[in-house]
Amino acid sequence: MAADEIARVVEQSSRKLFQISSPPVRYWLLTQVLKRREEDAVLQQTVEECAKYRPKMKLLSKLRPDGTWPIPKHKEFAEKAGPGPPIGWTFRTMLWNLFLLAEYRSSIREGYVNASLNKMLSWQRPEGYIPGPWTDCFPLPYFNGHALHLLIRFGMEKDARVKKLIKWELSMQRADGGWNIPFLMDVHYLPEYRGMRMRDFIEFIRTADKSKFDLEKFEHIPSCIWTTMLVVWGLAESEKLSRSRAVKKGAEFFLNRFSKRNYHSTYYMSESHWTRLNYPIHFGSGLMALDILTKLGYGPDDPRMEKPISWLIGARSSDGMWSQSLRPHPERDQWITLYALRTLARYSKK
Repeated sequence: MAADEIARVVEQSSRKLFQISSPPVRYWLLTQVLKRREEDAVLQQTVEECAKYRPKMKLLSKLRPDGTWPIPKHKEFAEKAGPGPPIGWTFRTMLWNLFLLAEYRSSIREGYVNASLNKMLSWQRPEGYIPGPWTDCFPLPYFNGHALHLLIRFGMEKDARVKKLIKWELSMQRADGGWNIPFLMDVHYLPEYRGMRMRDFIEFIRTADKSKFDLEKFEHIPSCIWTTMLVVWGLAESEKLSRSRAVKKGAEFFLNRFSKRNYHSTYYMSESHWTRLNYPIHFGSGLMALDILTKLGYGPDDPRMEKPISWLIGARSSDGMWSQSLRPHPERDQWITLYALRTLARYSKK
């Protein structure tokens, strides 16, 4: 599709979204898609509305001085019965709520946001990663990518602990440019462990001498598409890292596999996940991939982008919005539409 035709789609859908959008969605629409400047009166009014946005104020009011949010009682019971945070629902809740606060234009100085970010970093292991939230048997690069995205987005990139986390993520990149979950997406494929139930394998790895496994011997196993996407999402939040060879290789990995089946059954194996419009996007999707790729500068000059962009345009509903399902969800659909428009606006101007 020609750039002027994409621009027409962006203009039409932006007009629709502007009419119904919440203050934070409107702010990002004005700044990232419509490119309004600070002196714009509508933008200034929107900034004021964002500062008093009720969902934001509610999240901040529930954030406790120790940097955590309350979790459901049954989740709290299960967490206390295990090793405790960061293994459990507390860490998941922090990741999700901090992401929302970033979307709502909260700053690190508001409420106990700074305490929450530092709480996550207090769990950092000597190797550099943050364990959890669902196991402490091995690190999960995609949750660390999520945490990294937030830490950088809230302005902590120069913190020594964040630099250590970045270094660890980069050290885990595999020869094909991607990332996977160590031990789970390699050792588990050995004949002697392949038949193990996941619970049994995790328990085995918990007590096993991990040093006896040479993970470099598993380089023939492809990396995980979605794990790679989440790691690149985190790294690409840094302007400096977004230009790095490591991020380029990671982006190439999932661009070359767009619409393809993931090798690993432990994380979204079906190719149907590419065409699911989700919010938040960090669940992994074709929209997330395109949002990252266009942010990194991929555009019409790369022929691999043509089909994915055509899919995204074709996913637009007759009302000019992008929707999660046939049953409208006003809030989520606004955010999904915003991400689609941001992606198309970047693409058409390359």
